[in-house]
Amino acid sequence: MTGAIGMKSTAGRNGGTYAHKDIAFEFASWVSAEFKLFLIKEFQRLKDEEINTRTLEWNLTRSLSKINYRIHTDAIAENIIPHLLLPAEICQIYASSTS
Repeated sequence: MTGAIGMKSTAGRNGGTYAHKDIAFEFASWVSAEFKLFLIKEFQRLKDEEINTRTLEWNLTRSLSKINYRIHTDAIAENIIPHLLLPAEICQIYASSTS
């Protein structure tokens, strides 16, 4: 009757009022202050959980990059550079604590 978009109302035995979730949350928040507080707290909890998950993903990505960098540089030092340089030049570029 109102021409509202996002709402449906049917009469009869299996009837009822159905609304888009945003409309339902707004209506329920208006009806119950407890429900509104619950929605706010739940939203904050979900955002905190999302931030923690992203932090863990970032730390994992950072650690993998660090490990891969070491693998690549060691492979270059062991396999590519020795073929290009003379033994005397290798000692100058890759000094060790024992030399």
